[in-house]
Amino acid sequence: MGQLPKVTWFRSDLYNWEGFWYSSDHLPSAMAAKSNFQAKDDDVFLTSSIKTGTTWLKAIIPTIMNPKGRKDDDSDDPLLKHHPNELMPSLELGFYKVKPNPDLSHMPSPRLFRTHIPHTSLPESVKTSACKIVYVTRDPKDTLVSSWHFLNALIGDQGIDPWPFKDAYESFCNGVHAAGPFHDHVLGYWRESIKRPEKIYFMRYEDMKKDPKGEVKKLACFLGRPFEKLKNLEVNQHGIDPWLGIENKHYFRRGIVGDWKNHFTDEMKEKLNQITAMKFEGSGLDFG
Repeated sequence: MGQLPKVTWFRSDLYNWEGFWYSSDHLPSAMAAKSNFQAKDDDVFLTSSIKTGTTWLKAIIPTIMNPKGRKDDDSDDPLLKHHPNELMPSLELGFYKVKPNPDLSHMPSPRLFRTHIPHTSLPESVKTSACKIVYVTRDPKDTLVSSWHFLNALIGDQGIDPWPFKDAYESFCNGVHAAGPFHDHVLGYWRESIKRPEKIYFMRYEDMKKDPKGEVKKLACFLGRPFEKLKNLEVNQHGIDPWLGIENKHYFRRGIVGDWKNHFTDEMKEKLNQITAMKFEGSGLDFG
């Protein structure tokens, strides 16, 4: 990592690899995953930048893929006993953080994974196999606010003063944050989803909030598990993430669309909107 560009972000070092920023804890595992992971055709990947609505999908996708979780009797529902992070473990923050070439033969099919790795740096077998990729994103302004709350909740547990929003905002606008730049991350998966819609399903958090039933039905069809009856999803907010040591409760917030209005000045809004418009120009992607 010594030869890679380095910056300080939120009390930690970030390193730029293949155009994106990683923490010193996560970069070696992302590199190991790219070199060593071998995808199977029935694998399912949930991909995203950070804090874009993944916790919801970490609960929904296993329920769609697990027939037991779709019965009228909820007794076998895995969500009753497991946090969503356990049902869709992280590739680079979990398996490959523990070992550079872990044995995944114990995982039953279909294997479910999540990752923040950008499309350009995914393991080659993920790109070339028939495995499915679900990508979720959201308005960058709400993404920033959610990330800021999440990070401050972590240090708040340690009695550390919160990170000023203005500093988080400037870093985000400059593309300097974990899994950033945000706009480049989104565009990478968006463009591939246009080329290969059977391979990558692109979702927006705002659409899920607006029509959850319709969006889940479309997602189920993409995953090859269509169903008519939807069940209520309950998630366990107790315990600690086994990989990261983060309390499960920190993964859940209100998730209100437009919460950014409580934190942004008009000047902040205009600047980030201009950056977003410039980055996404000509792509057919916008957040209205």
